[in-house]
Amino acid sequence: MSTRFSRTKLAGAILAGAAGGVILASSLDLTKYSWAQSKPSTGIPVARGGPMAPAEVGSFANVAERVTPSVVAINTIRDAKPIARGGRPRGGQQQVPPGMEEFMQQFGGRMPQQPQMQQEMRGEGSGFIVTQDGYIITNNHVVEDADHVKVTLSDQRQFDAKVIGRDSTTDVAVVKIDAKGLSTLPIGNDEAARIGDWVLAVGNPLGLDFTVTAGIISAKSRGGREVNLPNSSNISITDFIQTDAAINPGNSGGPLINLKGEAIGLNSAIASETGYYSGYGFAIPISLVKQVADALIKDGRVRLPMMGVSVGALSVEDAGANNLPQNGGVMVGDFTDSPVQPAKDAGIQTGDVIVAIAGQPVTRVSSLQRIVRSHAVGEVLTVDVVRLGARKQFKVKLAELDLGKSVASNSPSVEVMPPTAPAAKTTAKFGLSLEAVPADLAKALKLPPNTGVHVASVAMTSPVRDRFAGSDVITEVLSPGPRRAIKDAADLQSIIGSLKTGDYLSLNVTGLAYNGPNAPPLVQARIVNLRAN
Repeated sequence: MSTRFSRTKLAGAILAGAAGGVILASSLDLTKYSWAQSKPSTGIPVARGGPMAPAEVGSFANVAERVTPSVVAINTIRDAKPIARGGRPRGGQQQVPPGMEEFMQQFGGRMPQQPQMQQEMRGEGSGFIVTQDGYIITNNHVVEDADHVKVTLSDQRQFDAKVIGRDSTTDVAVVKIDAKGLSTLPIGNDEAARIGDWVLAVGNPLGLDFTVTAGIISAKSRGGREVNLPNSSNISITDFIQTDAAINPGNSGGPLINLKGEAIGLNSAIASETGYYSGYGFAIPISLVKQVADALIKDGRVRLPMMGVSVGALSVEDAGANNLPQNGGVMVGDFTDSPVQPAKDAGIQTGDVIVAIAGQPVTRVSSLQRIVRSHAVGEVLTVDVVRLGARKQFKVKLAELDLGKSVASNSPSVEVMPPTAPAAKTTAKFGLSLEAVPADLAKALKLPPNTGVHVASVAMTSPVRDRFAGSDVITEVLSPGPRRAIKDAADLQSIIGSLKTGDYLSLNVTGLAYNGPNAPPLVQARIVNLRAN
């Protein structure tokens, strides 16, 4: 493999980003160290008695007294199981490697007479009751892979619980106990909650049953690069309410409560380098939780709607090229590797900036995810986009996401085979070295003959160095001027040379993307916007 095609990172993470120290607020040993308003529904009812009376609102003590009977402690057990030969138990003890038994016996080593067992694993979390007959909402990571789930009520009654359903993409789960006449928690409106509002977190942190902590809503719509859970994927929903109410391991699955005594969030994660509270926690908005829980109670599963696009945050250049503020939308990077591509079929293109869906503004990836998830498979949504400064509107029919299909990403590493016969390089503005597309690369990218120019390298001092990778081929110029194909380096050099300071250059770029060390490469197109200095 030629060293001239080094592994690099493509600009702009899609649906995920790098953020360290986020831990799920569960005390389950298996996960503690590895994790740091929708439409009305008739599923989960508003609790008996409704919200607190106006005279009661505003008192932490009144709220705590009202809601604590609806909060539960959840204990889980994963049974001990034999470990396969060559396996490694989670406690860190190494099993005898395959093929070593004979060696150890021959030279006097002692062999275990019984198969080694993985330790029984226990975990703790929280939940809250949403129906009088025993449906309880908690986190997926609290009950995932548990062999036994036990629920303890605030009056110390204990029940065996059945897992009704789980959704890993939202980290929501529903369990059921056999009981009647239970105290239930009212469901509030997270969209009406404002930054600075007082909230309470109720749960069972660090083995301390039914603990209440207070704080404020510090931020809303946290997600993407800001909150990246290690086991999340590019289809995970990361649209959190951030709070400084103390949340610790064991709080997972407990409610975030407003001063009306209503649940507005499901406590899920903490931002911490130690695994314990150090300033901020994150809760899943209750409108999303309710929608998922209703589906789990009704069908035991969730149908995931999708538009079939990979999107990312706007760079300064992306925003400027489209006459938008930097938080003015999200950019379409590519389309999902799926037989059904609703957005593409509707006419949306790579490089379009999605600014609204169904009349709701889209300012970041998490808000787009949230809006789409608040609608059902088969619904037709109006999607507003900006394409090089011009506003357009499309009708997109949501399809069901196939979890077995891979989704394109704009943050892979890239490596290609060495070229066979490169042409002479031409150094262009922006510090780009351009050449004819090598035959091997053209074949890998499935490009027709005489299509585009290869970005052979980028100067170390170039401000656009992080915008290109070793396999990138510039195929079109979208602006300034009319959209036109690029056939050779001189053609692109002429266009770049005519740019004035402050002008934007929009390029259609095709390259190879790797979503993992063992994954086959994907041919991926994207728009790269540059600003002349």
